Amino acid sequence: METNAANTDAVADTGAAAAPAAVNPLERRLDLSIALADLDKEVDQRLKRLGKNMKMPGFRPGKVPANIIRQQYGDQARHDALSEALGSLFSEEVTKQQLRVAGSPKIEARNSGSTTHMEFSAVFEVFPEITVKELADMKVERPVLEVGPTEVDGTIEILRKQRVSFEPVDRAAASGDRVSIDFLGKKDGVPFQGGQGQDYQFVLGEGKMLADFENAVIGTSPGESKSFEMTFPSEYFSKELAGQTVTFEVTVKEVGEPHLPEVDADFAKALGVEDGDLVKMRAEIEANLKREVKKRLQARITGQVMDSLLEAHPVDVPGALIDREIERLQELARQDMEQRGMKVKDLPMQREWFVDQATRRVRLGLLLAEIVKQNELQAKPEQVRALVEDAAQSYEHPEEVVRWYYAQRERLGDFESAAIEANVVAWMMAAVAVVDKPVAFAELMGQPS
Repeated sequence: METNAANTDAVADTGAAAAPAAVNPLERRLDLSIALADLDKEVDQRLKRLGKNMKMPGFRPGKVPANIIRQQYGDQARHDALSEALGSLFSEEVTKQQLRVAGSPKIEARNSGSTTHMEFSAVFEVFPEITVKELADMKVERPVLEVGPTEVDGTIEILRKQRVSFEPVDRAAASGDRVSIDFLGKKDGVPFQGGQGQDYQFVLGEGKMLADFENAVIGTSPGESKSFEMTFPSEYFSKELAGQTVTFEVTVKEVGEPHLPEVDADFAKALGVEDGDLVKMRAEIEANLKREVKKRLQARITGQVMDSLLEAHPVDVPGALIDREIERLQELARQDMEQRGMKVKDLPMQREWFVDQATRRVRLGLLLAEIVKQNELQAKPEQVRALVEDAAQSYEHPEEVVRWYYAQRERLGDFESAAIEANVVAWMMAAVAVVDKPVAFAELMGQPS
């Protein structure tokens, strides 16, 4: 068996012709040649080994005639021998040329006109060569926020609003009140789909209804009815109603005034503080806030670092790795939808939905792997342990959660990845110009202004 090897960058020393131009910079081609005499010899040996144990009616074990064995198993033996020979030749050649193969090769037969050899070409992709650049000229903005009494007070206020109750009042509805209404909408005098409801409740000012609709209800008292015209926004999701003027008839059946709970022992108990101690409640809220703020600040820094690294290192990505990542993302999407109670058996997962995300993830994975290798940024056991213990703090019995994660090695995978990511971020932050930038608490937490 022989091999003539070539790639898109050079012609092999054997004198083989240069391969055609690659589809992408990572595509390579190896020309493989197998001597028919060697292949036939290997097929004969396989058939002989098979014949030693072959059983067939009318013949003693191991005494089945060779021509019958060849007739029945010759094609399979030849296929197996050829596949093994090609695999061996391919492995030898990529090792000799020090090629890092990404994905599986596509084997193509070549018609060389030879009567003594079978000719093939293996087309495949290789991993990109990545050179990590100097980062001294880069800048990263580090968001900063200290959690103090103001942030604790704001969070307590949010918790109070989440536990608001509404008491019926006999007055005109105002912003912040919860109203219960009957309504009927008509377009050109005809009721339209979705334009009616009974005993429908919503809080004025929360934006659940269109602003013009809410404004028409404000000032209306229980038992009062009114009719008004309203024009739907041109960008309204329903094309039949977008930009159209309709008439609504509304009857306010109840107006509920909001009442926030007092910050007392009962409130603390409702938040899980068994003895109702307000000092302890504030301490727990502050500790939880600090953990959450730290996590969100780190996520923003990490996002900046990863974006900056990708921008500074344009990397060609093997299509085989992208395809594999797309399949993984599709499967994760299916699992997520099924967990939400959706039936996804017949729902097509379009490949293009995941291309951008998969490409970014593969690019980032290749880049981070090279940075980690060059700078010895692998996760340390104590880092992983710290991350596990920190995550466990949000549970009632943290020590049991930690034991659960360490009971099976594979459960630590996400924490190890997070530790490596943190190491890369720390490495880059030490190498670039860092500018602290204060961030508002509400903006960081995604709260409405």
